[in-house]
Amino acid sequence: MNDKTIPALPIPSGDAGKLLLRVTVGFLVLLHGISKLGSGPGFVVGMLERHGLPGALGWLVYVGEVVAPLLLIAGLYTRAAAAVVVINMLVAIGLVDIDKLFLIGKSGGWALELQALYLFGALTVVLLGAGRFSVGGEAGRYN
Repeated sequence: MNDKTIPALPIPSGDAGKLLLRVTVGFLVLLHGISKLGSGPGFVVGMLERHGLPGALGWLVYVGEVVAPLLLIAGLYTRAAAAVVVINMLVAIGLVDIDKLFLIGKSGGWALELQALYLFGALTVVLLGAGRFSVGGEAGRYN
């Protein structure tokens, strides 16, 4: 058996993959935050109050959907920012979509597949960190 190796890419693929994941999750969550900047946190505040929680916590949606995604994209305080997105998604699923947890959507996929991609994408960033292509740098103390 001939053992051939594939030549290494000029860019470390692990770091490029971390960059792509970070920017994708950050950008997609940020779009939801930008929408809420225009409409306000009223929906979230009302949902929290209906569940017996302080409505003022609804303002934290801006941290989870604007500040944290911007930090993710930049690669600064990356693991903490990704953890905030994870918490944000868990709260969103718990407040809005818990009734869909075991449902299959009309197209045959899990009814919560989009939320799951955000949640597990952010969780993956928590576990992997930002990588070399980030403001914090691969071993940066803010990463």
